[in-house]
Order: sequence, then structure tokens, then C-alpha cells
Amino acid sequence: MIFAVAMTFIDQTVVALAVPELQKDLHLSATGTQWIVNAYLLSLSALFAFGGRLADIAGHRRMVVIGVITFAGASALCGATPTGDAGEAWMIVFRVIQGAGAAIMFPAALAIVIAAFPVEQRGKAMAAFFGITGGLTAVGPIAGGYLTEWTWRAIFWVNVPVAIIALILTARANIPENRHPGSIDWPGTGLIASGMSLSVLGLQQSSQWGWGDPVTWVCIVAGVLLLLAFVQRQLRVANPLMEVRIFRNRGFAADNLVLFLMMMAFVPLFFFSSLYAQIALGDDASGAGLYLLVWFGGFAAGSQWGGRILDSRGARAAVLPGAALAAVGLFLWAGSLTKLDLGDQWIWIVMAGVGMGMVLGPASTDALNRAPAVRYGEATGILQTLRNFGSSLGLALLGTVLILQNKSNIEASLGDAGVPKARADAIADSLSQSGGGDPSGGIAQSAGRGAQRIFEAVQHDFAESTQVVFYVMGGMMVACYIAAHVLMPRGKAEEVVAEPPAGVEASAVGEA
Repeated sequence: MIFAVAMTFIDQTVVALAVPELQKDLHLSATGTQWIVNAYLLSLSALFAFGGRLADIAGHRRMVVIGVITFAGASALCGATPTGDAGEAWMIVFRVIQGAGAAIMFPAALAIVIAAFPVEQRGKAMAAFFGITGGLTAVGPIAGGYLTEWTWRAIFWVNVPVAIIALILTARANIPENRHPGSIDWPGTGLIASGMSLSVLGLQQSSQWGWGDPVTWVCIVAGVLLLLAFVQRQLRVANPLMEVRIFRNRGFAADNLVLFLMMMAFVPLFFFSSLYAQIALGDDASGAGLYLLVWFGGFAAGSQWGGRILDSRGARAAVLPGAALAAVGLFLWAGSLTKLDLGDQWIWIVMAGVGMGMVLGPASTDALNRAPAVRYGEATGILQTLRNFGSSLGLALLGTVLILQNKSNIEASLGDAGVPKARADAIADSLSQSGGGDPSGGIAQSAGRGAQRIFEAVQHDFAESTQVVFYVMGGMMVACYIAAHVLMPRGKAEEVVAEPPAGVEASAVGEA
């Protein structure tokens, strides 16, 4: 099961590194590059609860196999994306399918792990499972950088041999097929999927449509209303996709809010750091991978410290200093971005990584510790849904901030240099299409003489735009700290022992 879900964790970072090469080769639009990452996250979060329920009904082993094949097949087709006009739509569609495969696979794999251990050993098993699979996220910057140097298509094709290994191991493990007859809440599935999609669509496309366009606000408001309708339905329906009543547990609700706020900065950080390294610093993909690896060094250390604090004093004692450290690190990192020198940044990068590491593991483990043992799968389904939705919302919001801020910066600096506004707009568009891979090509055509000097100004403008994004991410970690300070209970979570709700078998632990 670790091999099965490893692909989904590695995918969170590996694709972000290849975005500039994807832009250059496929001629993606500015928002199209964001959809390459966000289509996967959005599909995963919107369908995770459905995947968990489907696994309970159809069988966990069967859905792991189907999920792995779907994920690997979509990955292979992403790698086969044509370079013509259809390339952007092709990639986005198969990224959605890839996310759907992960949503089917992950909760089923988790339920298999849970069912393999007695109740008193499940906490340790879950900690090991998430510790190993989460640690594989760090493989992305290393593998992605060097694979992209060969071809960006390899970052998708590499999932195929991993999937083959997962299928072989699954067959050899002789996993029993447990099924729990029941029904799927199809209206609920439609409500959560459409609600998440519309809200993210409105935020992400606002940079193109404009905040004054009614369509932007219709999408956002309609998405929020649909999500509220989903919650109301889950409180009434006999077999809900999500047992939202679990949020009556204050500690569980606080942990989820903290993780939601942190994830709005966590996954977007990989995307925007990669763009900054390749556009503003002029690094290649492997150089950008090493840039991100500095952050992961701090994150690994913070995860270890956070785990020890969790065991001895509880999650709050780890999350509060972690969120504060991450916020300070992000603010100082943002302040150093315009110096265009890793030597001025690395200490703040490490600080931000340590802080986030102290938040993610303890808050996730604490949430599961506060759920009854018979609801580990259900609690994890809620955790993963909110974590991925937070990432998707954060990427949409911060991507809009970057696009609008970058266009404003470029127009201002080129206007000061005497470049007409129309030409400045052309240069801004050229940068968004070039992906930073060819600093002079597209801009030289738009700017003519003095293109190199103008590009240096544009590099600095992009650094300033990224700086604004990082300041916003620092603000998100401040909000994370406030939520933890106000809501998280003190001390360690006591073991929760509860009987399953009436009509639910105790073995149905995979329900999401």
C-alpha cells in the first residue's frame, strides 16, 4: 500500500518543478499552468469521500487495483500530451483523471492498512504509514529536477513502473476482499464536487475575468452555497459520504482547521518556489529541485521534533511554536527574495520548513487520535479532503495574486524605462508564455533593442511579485497560529473508545 500511494505524494512536488518547461513546450496560458497542478488537487479533494465510500461497498483490494491502474494510465497519457493547440486541454483532462484515480486508491489503501492491525496497534501503524509516504514527498524535488533535464514527460512516465510494483505486491499480499453493502450518496457527491470546483474556478480565473466580472462572483458564491448544501445533506442522509457530526469534537475540528489553513500555503509553496528559482534566479529544473530541497531539510527536522513534542506534551505544544516559526520564516524569506541570491535566503527557507514540519504531522496525528478507532478511515477521509481542498484554494488565490501583481510590476518598471504600455503588456504576456526557459527569446521580439536589460528588470519584477505571494503565505501561517491558540485543547489526546453508530459494522473502518 505504501508503493500504491507513493505516487500521489511524489506527484505533489514533482510536477511543480516541470511547469516552466511545460509552459515553453506546450505554450500554456498563465492560468493553464496553474490548472496543471490544481486540476489534480481539486479532483482528489472533491472525490476522496466518494472513493472511500465506493471502496467500502465494492471492496478495498479491488479499488486499490482500479485506482492504481487509473492513476498510472492517466500519468502515461499526461506524458503523451501533444504539443499542438489541444495540449493544454489534454493535460488538464488527464490530470483530473489522475486525481480521480488517487481518490479511489488512497482511502482503500488506508482501509487495508487499518484492517491489517488490531485496534491497539493502529495508531503506530498509521503513524508509520503516513511518515513513510509523507517523506516520499521529498523525492519530488530531486527526481523531478533531473527527470525534467531529460524530458518533462518523464515525470509522468516514472509513475508507471512504480504502479507495476504496487500491483505485483498487492497480488502477492493475498489481501482479503472485505465488502460492506450499502448505498452511495450520489446527490452528495455531486454537491461537494460541484461546490469545490465552482469556488476554485472563480478564484483562479479571476485574474483573467476580473473581479468586476459577475461571472467571477457567481462561481464563488454558488460554490460556497453548494458546499453548505452538502453539509446540510450529510446531517440528514442515512448513509452520508462524510459523517460531519465528528466535528462536534472540538479537538478534531481545531486540527482540521489548522491543517486547512496551513495547506493553503504548503503545496502552493512548491509551485511558486519552483517558478521563482527558474524565472527570477535563472536556475534549471535540477537547480530548482535543490532550492526546494533546502526547505525539505528543515521540514524533515521539524517533523521529528514535532513528533517528539506530540508524544510528550500534545499537539498544541508543537503546533503553536511551529506555526509561529513558519510565519516568521516565510516573512523573512519573502523579504530576501528580491536579492536574487540563495545565500541570503537559505536560513529563512530552513526556518519555514522546520515550522511547517512541526505543524503537519502533530496536527494530523492528533486529529486521528481524537477519532474513535472504528472511524479511522472516516476521519482520514475528512482530513485528506480538507487538506487537498485547502491546497487547491490556496493555489487558486495565490496564483491570481501572482499574475495580477506581476503584470502591474512589469508595466510600472517598463513605463519608467520609457516603454509604451502596449509593448509592456506584450512583454508581460511573453514572460507568462516563456516559462523562464529562454530569458531573451520572446522578450527580445517584443522589446527589440536592449532586451537583456529589460529582461533583468522583468526578473526583478517577478521576484517582487513572488515576494507578495510569500507575504500572503506568511499571513496564512499567522491565521494558522491564531486558530491553534484559540481552539486547540491543551495536553495530549486521550484514547477515544466508542461503539460504531447503529447499523454500521465495526469493521467498516474505510468509510470516508
